[in-house]
Amino acid sequence: MTFNELKKLSKKPVNGGIKLKAALLGDTATQFMAAALKGTAVKFGFDLELFEADFNQVENLLSSQNSALNEFGADFIIVYQSSRKLLEKHLRLDFNSQKNLAEERVKFLKTACENFPKQKIICLNYLEIDDGIFGSYANKVEASFINQVRKLNLSLAKLAQETPNFYVCDIALLQQKIVSTFSPSLYANAEIDISPDALPDVAERVFAIIKATIGIAKKCLVLDLDNTLWGGIVGDDGVENLQIGHGLGIGKVFTNIQLWCKKLKERGIILAVCSKNELENAKAPFLNHPEMELKLEDFSAFYANWKPKSQNIADIAKELNIGLDSIVFLDDSPSERAQVRNDLPMVCVPELPPDPALYLDFLASQNIFETANFSEADAERALFYKNESLRKEMRTNFDSQDDFLKSLEMRGKVENFNNFNSPRVAQLLSRTNQFNLRTIRHSLNDVLNFASDDGFKTFAISLTDNIGSSGIVAVIILKKISESEIFIDTWAMSCRAFQRGLEFFSFNQILEFAKQAGFKKISAEYIPTAKNKITENFYEELGFNLTNSTDGKKSYILDADKAKTFKTFIEKE
Repeated sequence: MTFNELKKLSKKPVNGGIKLKAALLGDTATQFMAAALKGTAVKFGFDLELFEADFNQVENLLSSQNSALNEFGADFIIVYQSSRKLLEKHLRLDFNSQKNLAEERVKFLKTACENFPKQKIICLNYLEIDDGIFGSYANKVEASFINQVRKLNLSLAKLAQETPNFYVCDIALLQQKIVSTFSPSLYANAEIDISPDALPDVAERVFAIIKATIGIAKKCLVLDLDNTLWGGIVGDDGVENLQIGHGLGIGKVFTNIQLWCKKLKERGIILAVCSKNELENAKAPFLNHPEMELKLEDFSAFYANWKPKSQNIADIAKELNIGLDSIVFLDDSPSERAQVRNDLPMVCVPELPPDPALYLDFLASQNIFETANFSEADAERALFYKNESLRKEMRTNFDSQDDFLKSLEMRGKVENFNNFNSPRVAQLLSRTNQFNLRTIRHSLNDVLNFASDDGFKTFAISLTDNIGSSGIVAVIILKKISESEIFIDTWAMSCRAFQRGLEFFSFNQILEFAKQAGFKKISAEYIPTAKNKITENFYEELGFNLTNSTDGKKSYILDADKAKTFKTFIEKE
C-alpha cells in the first residue's frame, strides 16, 4: 500500500482487533511515520493506541522511569533517531569525541532498556549516509561519520543479542530496495527524515517484529515444484532435462532457491509440497537428480495430485495441525496463486515476479519469516512435525485411542526452567496460540527471572515416544499468591502434542506440586483470544469451580485436597 492509502486507512476503526499500545519517539518529526504505523495497524487488524512523543524528546523520555511514557504503559516503544541528526551532532564534535559517538548512542539505548524492562523496545537502525569529507578513505578513519554509523549499526545488533527486550528494525536494508528513502525538501521544511515512499516498508517491518513477538508468525512454507523449485515440467521433460545445478544459466537460480528453503528449514520453518503432478513424477527429482539440494526428508508433508491447490493446502494445515494464517505458499503460476488467495485468504501468497532470476531477491525483500526468537531446537522442528505425521498414520492401525496411546510408550520429562531450556520455553510462549489459557507473552528475560524467583514454580515438559522426541511441548508457570494458594499464571502447550493426554499429565504435575508444597487452593484464569477457544471450558473438565465470568474471561478455584489426578499413558521420567 502507498503512504496515502495507509493514511486514509489509519482513520478507520478496528472492531474486535488485537489491542495494542505503542509509543513512537523520534528526534525528527514523526507525524508521517505515525500515520503509516496507524494505517498498517488497521491493515493487520490491530486496535492501536499510539503515544506520539513531542518533537525530539527521545532522551528525556527514555532516561527516566518517571515520565509520561512510563505512565502510558506501552507494550512497545518504537525509537527512531535520524542519521542526519546524528551527522549534525558529529559535525559539531571535535575529532577525538567523534570516535566515541557510536559507543555513546549504544550506551544510552542500553540504559533505556534497563529503565523500561517490561516494554519491548524496537529501535530503527541508521540509514547509511556520508559527509564526503574523507571519501573512501573514511573506512580507514575510526572517527569518520560513515565508520561511526556502521559501527553503531553493528553495536545495535550486538545489543539486541544481549538484551531480551531490545529489537532492531533493520531499515538500513531498505536502501537496497527503495531508490530514495530521503526527501531533502521535506527535511528542510518540516524535519521529516524518511520519505513517504519509504514509510509503508518501514511500518511493515516494525509490525513484522510486533506480530512475531506476540505469536503471529509464519511457520510453514508450502512449495509448488515445476518452475518453482526447478526449471521445466518433470512430467513432460523428464528428470534429466530439468534446469537445476550450479553451472551457468537459469538452473543455478533454482539451486539457490532450494538452498534458501533449506536454510529456512534449519531455522525452524516447516517445508511442504503442493504440486499438480503424479506423485511418482513429483518425487523423482528428489530421489534421482544428483544436483537437488532439497531431499524428500526435508519435507514434513508432500501432496502431489490433481486436486485444487487450496484443498491440498487446507489438508496440509490439518495434517500438521497449524493455522492457515501461518502458511506461505510459493507458486510460479498467477492463476494458481489467485485460486489459493480466493479460497484461502488467510494464507500468505507472495506475488512472485515473472522472471525466476528475481525470485530470491524479491522473497528476501518481503521479510515474510520475521521471528522474535531462535533456539537450537528450531533445527529439529521439521523432524518433530514429520514424526507427528507418522503418528497420525500409525493411529489408523488401532481400534481405540487408548490402544494407540499405549503403543507409543510415551515418557514425559519435567524440568524447571534453566539456562539450557529457557530459549525454547520463551519461544513456545511467544508462538503458542491454540492451547494457551491466558496467552500472556513472556520474554526470555522474564523466563530467566521466573527460574530464579522463589515466588514462582516453573515446569518445562518434554515428550518422547518410540517414534521420536517432540522436544519441549508444554510450559507452566505457577505464581504463589499466599501460603495456601497458588495461581496458574501460564499454561501453554504445543499443537503438535494434542490428543496424547499431555494436558492431563501436565495437570497431574501441578496438583502433585501443590499438595507437596502445602497449597490448599489452586486458582486459574481463562482469557479468550481469537485462537484459544478449544481451551474455553478446559478448567471445568479438570474439576475447577467457576468463580467469575465477564466478557468471556473466566476465573476459577480448585480445592487441591479434593482434586484427583487423571489417568494418562505418559510415564514420568
